[in-house]
Amino acid sequence: MKNFAIAAALLALTSVPAFAADPLVGTWKTKPDDNGHFGFVDIKPCGGAFCGTLVKAFGADGQAMQSDNVGRRIVWDMKNQGGGHYGGGKVWSPDRDKTYTSKMDLKGDAVAVSGCVLGGMICRNGGTWTRVK
Repeated sequence: MKNFAIAAALLALTSVPAFAADPLVGTWKTKPDDNGHFGFVDIKPCGGAFCGTLVKAFGADGQAMQSDNVGRRIVWDMKNQGGGHYGGGKVWSPDRDKTYTSKMDLKGDAVAVSGCVLGGMICRNGGTWTRVK
């Protein structure tokens, strides 16, 4: 039993750096929403998936703005499915106040975001988010 506990602890410690090195981890600039606003979403590992929090908001004029949504989780339960594909997660859209069952497709410094509500009856292309450097 002691050996099992040691092995489990070592496995947990060695898997964290690999998760942190996932190419989805980082800060992403969203596509402008229906109001022309966009934001920076910081994506990090959380549990066995990825979550993203809005860390900065911008108005249609490109200037930083105050928003009650800063600090709010925008992405959660997004899982790496291999080959740059992520799914099984949710993305909340502040402009429509809707939560979409979503997927993300990563290619370099761009991630295409899309999702659906009402069991796939209404879908939305969330556009392409770009990595903030």
